[in-house]
Amino acid sequence: MPPEPPAPASTTPVADYLDRPARGATEDHLVVPRSLAQSMPLRWQQVFVGLLADLHDAYGDLPWPDYRVVPSRWELLTDLDEEQLAAAGYHADLGADGELEYRDARDEPVTNPAAHRVLAPVDDPLPRSTGGRVEPRPAAPL
Repeated sequence: MPPEPPAPASTTPVADYLDRPARGATEDHLVVPRSLAQSMPLRWQQVFVGLLADLHDAYGDLPWPDYRVVPSRWELLTDLDEEQLAAAGYHADLGADGELEYRDARDEPVTNPAAHRVLAPVDDPLPRSTGGRVEPRPAAPL
């Protein structure tokens, strides 16, 4: 019996890669920190620029918006300060019983706020693009 033919290559490699946990990827967007991209080896940068140019050429007719990227992490609601709560769409006030009560943007109370995680803004831990080259180091797998 002949050997099994190799499985065909995926026709959706970008989706395949980004559908698993990947740094900088959300359901709809991919964020590539500029400081890290600029710190990659020259050949990598040349290929990446070519790929970006291809993407922009292919979809240049679409009405691209401007994006505001906010560094964020999943945090417990009870660990957030007032500014983070507001940015995540929540607020905290003292309830009738004198206990801290958390409410969402619809002013509905949050049940079990100590276990409720929200995407909250944080200080950006990555270097700025003006900070010079960042030496690449392999990271532990996600």
